[in-house]
Amino acid sequence: MALDMEQLRKMFYEECRENLDVLEDVLLNLDPNHVEDESINTIFRAAHSIKGGAGTFNLLDISEFTHNVEAYLDLVRNNERSLSAETVDLLLKSGDCIHSMLEGHEQGSEVNEALKLEVSEKLARLLGESSDGDLTVNEEPNDTIMATDANPAQPWLITFAPHPEMFFSGNDPLRILRELNELDDSCEISADCSKLPDIDVIEAELCFLSWTASLDGCVDEELIKEVFEWVEDECDLVIARAQAEQQIHPEQKNLDTQLETNESVSPELPPALSEPASAKETKSTKVAKSDSSVSSIRVDIDKVDSLINLVGELVITQSMLTEIGNDFTIEKLEKLKTGLDQLLQNSKDLQENVLNIRMLPMSFAFSRFPRLVRDLSSRLEKQVDLQIKGEQTELDKTVLERIVDPLVHLVRNGIDHGIEQPQARRDAGKDEMGIIELNAYHQGGSIVIEIKDDGAGLNCDKLWNKALEKGVLASDSRREEFSDKQIMNLIFAPGFSTAEQVSDISGRGVGMDVVRRNIEELGGHIEVESQLGAGSRFTISLPLTLAILDGQLVRVAGEVYVIPLLTIVESIQIDSSCIKLASGGVELYRLREESIPILRLQDELEMGTSDSLDNGILCFVEAAGNRVGLLLDELLDQQQVVIKSLESNYSKVAGISGATILGDGSVSLILDIQGLITNFLNRASESAHKGIAA
Repeated sequence: MALDMEQLRKMFYEECRENLDVLEDVLLNLDPNHVEDESINTIFRAAHSIKGGAGTFNLLDISEFTHNVEAYLDLVRNNERSLSAETVDLLLKSGDCIHSMLEGHEQGSEVNEALKLEVSEKLARLLGESSDGDLTVNEEPNDTIMATDANPAQPWLITFAPHPEMFFSGNDPLRILRELNELDDSCEISADCSKLPDIDVIEAELCFLSWTASLDGCVDEELIKEVFEWVEDECDLVIARAQAEQQIHPEQKNLDTQLETNESVSPELPPALSEPASAKETKSTKVAKSDSSVSSIRVDIDKVDSLINLVGELVITQSMLTEIGNDFTIEKLEKLKTGLDQLLQNSKDLQENVLNIRMLPMSFAFSRFPRLVRDLSSRLEKQVDLQIKGEQTELDKTVLERIVDPLVHLVRNGIDHGIEQPQARRDAGKDEMGIIELNAYHQGGSIVIEIKDDGAGLNCDKLWNKALEKGVLASDSRREEFSDKQIMNLIFAPGFSTAEQVSDISGRGVGMDVVRRNIEELGGHIEVESQLGAGSRFTISLPLTLAILDGQLVRVAGEVYVIPLLTIVESIQIDSSCIKLASGGVELYRLREESIPILRLQDELEMGTSDSLDNGILCFVEAAGNRVGLLLDELLDQQQVVIKSLESNYSKVAGISGATILGDGSVSLILDIQGLITNFLNRASESAHKGIAA
């Protein structure tokens, strides 16, 4: 049985990140003045797992660095050291260092050596401090809990006999023995080779050795058990006190010298076993892509069971239909219809379940913001309370990964531009502690994410003046022609910024336009609302998945197109009395006191010239706060369509986001509403300016 070491290594990388997330999450929620034992034990276990796994894969830089983190945490949990705000910061930076080293091994990226050196030196000083705070010379950090009894305890006698198939799970006895040796420098380990077969019949992938170890009796039993916790079901293990009259006389080869080397494989073991997995699987399975840049996802076993059941139902239905087809008569027509209906239902259920596998809770994105808010507010000398709601709201993994960067930018802007300094908040009658709120919830067939703050809000007059100054608006633009909402949307214009000075946080005019573009590329849109002095709220609407789209089929010039249902506001039969002509030749439709531009879709797609408006249908669509009426020939059905990309074989086509195959086998293009509106409004604006100039 060959071991897929690359797959095992990927599993370690993922689990290492999970442990880093645990460490960071607990530290961010830790009150240094009231530290709970369970919190310290949790981050100690996370560090211990990282160290053990890294040692297993011979990632010695991570293993050695994390050993010092683990050693300090062990002193804390045994009340030999205490936590403070400064040491919590240091532990958070330690997590950053481990993450940087992990990225270096996984992707070959550059490790932050300066940060690593700084943190290592501070950890060394902490480990060298005596209990009264003085520094001692040449004191070695030791994560062993020593007994304080006047009479030392009897030594520990450990018998460790791995099951022959231990290597198949990716565990390495040598790593375990090396960790055991770290608990007591004077420990004695001897190997039992009595069950080793002759060389001509030995199976190299099985383990035939067992070991006996003697440790100082002052070593804590729990630390010994932790060394074996990953293999407790894969070995015969005895941990007991040696009797007073017992003496350990190792007559077999002592392994101390070998354990102190950097060799990860015993000469008797096959080289392929030098990199086993580091942790046990939880009640889940992994779905991984071959692309190393894409991480795997954990899927609840209940979802997998549901898929298996549905596949079973499909097999039964297929067998029934095959039997009907083999000897079909008109009397079996009703059975055939029933079977087809059942097949349709099973297919729909299977589709929903498969899509559900890719759904992950928003907590995967939201979990990084407590650290970001903590660090940034401290740097800007502001007090910010982060409130998170809707962490369990689920979203497609692909959408979730691509929305993280826009969210980070919006939160950073909220802290930098929105939340005021404590003194300014006091002067305004506010609490010194500003609030950033993240919220996610489902609405219809989409997910809504809100980023809200109770800061200074947007000053429309200031935005207007900045827009004129930076050339975002034409110099002859008049303030009364723009609503406050339109002025607020100017923050999404390229190059626009209200920052008084450029910093590494903001002020370069790069970001908000990219935020909107990234969101629109996902088929979503973003809106901003603000009240001067009371704060701002950004609302992002996104489709739940990029694989399947709820669409409206429409006919234009004899061709069928798909309009994303999320973008449609309403559809009406045209009333010619509501049509008027604006400057630049733009047609407007008066709908409930609002004049909406008419976009002749046939002309826009260069499918010929469209007919008069009298008998047409207007489908009002909206994207990025702009609304237009699409002129259509006919509204057809609404249905879910599977999105197929065109860009792998064709260049990007303006106004087209993809294609789908309809039930009759024909291909239908999916309209990019945002692209259509942007191109149309840009041309209309140019035409209007030319008309004014003339």
